[in-house]
Amino acid sequence: MATGLSRLGAKGLNKLGARKRAARRSVRQPGWITLEGGFAVRTCMVEDISGSGAKVTVEDNNTLPAKLRLTLSRDTQAGRPCEVVWRQGRTVGVKFVG
Repeated sequence: MATGLSRLGAKGLNKLGARKRAARRSVRQPGWITLEGGFAVRTCMVEDISGSGAKVTVEDNNTLPAKLRLTLSRDTQAGRPCEVVWRQGRTVGVKFVG
C-alpha cells in the first residue's frame, strides 16, 4: 500500500497529476533587479519568495525584460537568474532558473 508521500513522487506531483506549488513565505523586503550584462540596477519590493520563484513589485513592469537577476542584497553579483512568468499591473511573478 502506497503512503501519501510516495504518491507525490519525486517531481512533486499530487495524486491528481498536478504539480505541487512550492511553499511561499511573505517577506516584503527590498530587492534589486539587474538586467542581462550586469547593468541597469532597479529597486523592487520582494513580496513573497519560495524555492522556485518570487512575487515582485516594480515601478514599471513594461520595461522589464523576460530574463533578469533578482538580488536581496546590494551585491548585484549575488542573487538568482530569473524569468518573468506573469505580469499584473506593477507586480510580476518570476521563476528561478539555472
